[in-house]
Amino acid sequence: MTASTETHHWLGVSYKTILSPETSGGAMSIVDSTSPPDSGPPRHVHHSEDEVFVILSGACKFWIEGTETILEPEGTIFIPRGKEHTFKAIGTAPCRHLIILTPGGFEGFFAAMAKGQYRIPEDMPAILEEAQKFNMTFTGPPLD
Repeated sequence: MTASTETHHWLGVSYKTILSPETSGGAMSIVDSTSPPDSGPPRHVHHSEDEVFVILSGACKFWIEGTETILEPEGTIFIPRGKEHTFKAIGTAPCRHLIILTPGGFEGFFAAMAKGQYRIPEDMPAILEEAQKFNMTFTGPPLD
């Protein structure tokens, strides 16, 4: 069984699941994502998933509980579940990265956001409702 080849688009970011939780027996999912410069989510916490980012091209600044790290191609960062974090694509080129989620399942949030084409901050009530379904809490603003 393979992952869907469908790519979801939300707020200029693309998300393509290349390993689904169905394929991994629920153990993990892998999403190939490309973020345009200056894009990134508000601060948040995943209560159920560990998250790994692998930078393929471009660069991202990560903020994890007050510590900032800049990653370029081949850079990798581990974000344990329960840790407040965010990131932002920096520079002039898009940042392409793999998002590895353990266990799998959170990739469904990206599909839900793309389906609703929700805007930040205008549609935050709807985004918060969906986030709750995926055991995520938003905790603060995106990076400046």
